[in-house]
Amino acid sequence: MEDEREDVQKKTFTKWINAQFSKFGKQHIENLFNDLQDGRRLLDLLEGLTGQKLPKEKGSTRVHALNNVNKALQVLQKNNVDLVNIGSTDIVDGNHKLTLGLIWNIILHWQVKNVMKNIMAGLQQTNSEKILLSWVRQSTRNYPQVNVINFTTSWSDGLALNALIHSHRPDLFDWNSVVCQQSATQRLEHAFNIAKYQLGIEKLLDPEDVATTYPDKKSILMYVTSLFQVLPQQVSIEAIQEVEMLPRPSKVTREEHFQLHHQMHYSQQITVSLAQGYERTPSSPKPRFKSYAYTQAAYVTTSDPTRSPFPSQRLESPEDKSFGSSLLETEVNLDSYQTALEEVLSWLLSAEDTLQAQGEISNDVEEVKEQFHTHEGYMMDLTSHQGQIGSVLQLGSQLIGKGKLSEDEETEVQEQMNLLNSRWECLRVASVEKQSNLHKVLMDLQNQQLKELNDWLTKTEEKTRKMEKEPLGPDLEDLKQQIQQHKVLQEDLEQEQVRVNSLTHMVVVVDESSGDHATAALEEQLKVLGDRWANICRWTEDRWVLLQDILLKWQRFTEEQCLFSTWLSEKEDALNKIHTTGFKDQGEMLSSLQKLAVLKTDLEKKKQTMDKLSSLNQDLLSTLKNTLVAQKMEAWLDSFAQRWDNLVQKLEKSSTQISQAVTTTQPSLTQTTVMETVTMVTTREQILVKHAQEELPPPPPQKKRQIIVDSEIRKRLDVDITELHSWITRSEAVLQSPEFAIYRKEGNFSDLKEKVNVGYPLLFIYFSKFCCL
Repeated sequence: MEDEREDVQKKTFTKWINAQFSKFGKQHIENLFNDLQDGRRLLDLLEGLTGQKLPKEKGSTRVHALNNVNKALQVLQKNNVDLVNIGSTDIVDGNHKLTLGLIWNIILHWQVKNVMKNIMAGLQQTNSEKILLSWVRQSTRNYPQVNVINFTTSWSDGLALNALIHSHRPDLFDWNSVVCQQSATQRLEHAFNIAKYQLGIEKLLDPEDVATTYPDKKSILMYVTSLFQVLPQQVSIEAIQEVEMLPRPSKVTREEHFQLHHQMHYSQQITVSLAQGYERTPSSPKPRFKSYAYTQAAYVTTSDPTRSPFPSQRLESPEDKSFGSSLLETEVNLDSYQTALEEVLSWLLSAEDTLQAQGEISNDVEEVKEQFHTHEGYMMDLTSHQGQIGSVLQLGSQLIGKGKLSEDEETEVQEQMNLLNSRWECLRVASVEKQSNLHKVLMDLQNQQLKELNDWLTKTEEKTRKMEKEPLGPDLEDLKQQIQQHKVLQEDLEQEQVRVNSLTHMVVVVDESSGDHATAALEEQLKVLGDRWANICRWTEDRWVLLQDILLKWQRFTEEQCLFSTWLSEKEDALNKIHTTGFKDQGEMLSSLQKLAVLKTDLEKKKQTMDKLSSLNQDLLSTLKNTLVAQKMEAWLDSFAQRWDNLVQKLEKSSTQISQAVTTTQPSLTQTTVMETVTMVTTREQILVKHAQEELPPPPPQKKRQIIVDSEIRKRLDVDITELHSWITRSEAVLQSPEFAIYRKEGNFSDLKEKVNVGYPLLFIYFSKFCCL
């Protein structure tokens, strides 16, 4: 029956989650237990329900899943959702019962309590189930075929659901047609279809799941709440009082039939969430999982037998009666006693074998935890069977008390009762002792873990303080070495994460009288450790980001520095190779002028590099904050600036020297003429370079520059121009004379040179080329 109920809840809860995802625009889930294990779909659900953005860890490891689920549990705790006995490992491990419990608590909070909170406040009621039942009974009062007294058996025939809808919306269907339908499945299908297509309520239930002897209570509650949300919600005080007068279903506990002289150890789990650490950043070289949250389970012993936290859900079924109560309701005779005794002894033998098979206690903390929880389940089984043993002993006492047994039969029954009681007592004592030993070993191992973690934290905190004080650099290779050291620290944190994960669920058993004090002390101790761990993780991740940023900036600066230094060296060498004096001919002079022009163009293009280096330097130093490195880099930049200035000055000096050399050797060529030539060549080179780089059409010719000169230079220029004009006139006359044809034919220009009296080499070169055509 439990398995059937689990399957129904799984199916119903999955439909409810998918209905929420449809509202939020999220992808549906297929398997409730598997799809929630990594915590991401759980956070998607809570995002929609709370309206808050909840970041998720995208990794696929168990640590990522635990961190996601821990974050979801923290959100639920902030929203006052009850999470007793539910931890992150339960969801990540796919624990069916606890996963269903978690989803039910979510449904109960957002689907039930949220929907009914206003009417609950108005009626000054805190029991949502009572109000919902009152609403149903009030709504279906005029339907004699319907009598809803619970959220289980009262809904099996399908009439209650149809009556509830019809009472508020009689226009949707004819009631008599529903009553006349032959099967409960048909009536339920009819109600679900009407609710879906007329009221907009998803089919969260299947008819075959409700048309059973004992439908799942949680699923019915969830669906009826959906109807309550869309239908009129008036509830009268009289309807609530009527529900309070209904007979309550019997809850017969086995402990009521037999109580031991010494009570078993029960466990009450307390979930405590503490500080969450810093989350990893995507800039790590490989995944670093540093998120951290402590959630420990404190198990508290109690002497109150009614406080067992493991109530059997099956006992709540009114159709089911316990084994012990069944025995007491039958006629007491020797045969029934013997039958019951044989069954109990068979179970007792199996329980003794199970205890023996548990084996020795391990020395591994995780294995001991598993042994401890296994033994907890075993002791729950003992508790559930103690009523049977009590019933058998009570039957034997009744047989002896009636005096209908012979002396031998009475002696035999008495011996059987003594044997049963003795074996039970031995099993109980051995079980309690095993539980005590398990806890002692587990606490020793856990305390050892706490001490090791504390020692590790102390050592690592000292290491981080030392690393914090050490300046970064002062060279790029030193920085790379510091990054390698930081990677070692990250790997150390990853190894320590194993111990931290083990401590996320501690098992502690304390005496009830000092339980609160002991639990509070443990919480404080774990909180301190958790905060220290979180701080180290945060520092490690922040420093890693800083180191990566500095490394990138330093590498960029170094690369630009090397390229610029190489470029400067090339231009310095090129300038040194240019002749500035002692020209052999006019072509060599023009070649030097052209090289100077190209160098000047390169300098203009490269001027922005100095600004870029300065910007990179400032960006790096603002992040690095190292005085020594700042001094070294400033020295580099000063050196570059000095070399740049020297190159510019030498270029100007070389241009001046060439101008002077030309003026000396060719007086008719003034310095201004030479500089104009350099400027003209430079402009041509710039145009060619720009055209080659941008692949654009050449720009229009530049306007002629106006040269500002003094009066003396102006007079000399006027004389030169006049003389040049006179020479051109004489030359034109010579070229047009009959003699020119003879000179051209014979190829002898010596006499012609003397007549023309050439004083301008550049024009004579042009004239010679013209004559050779």
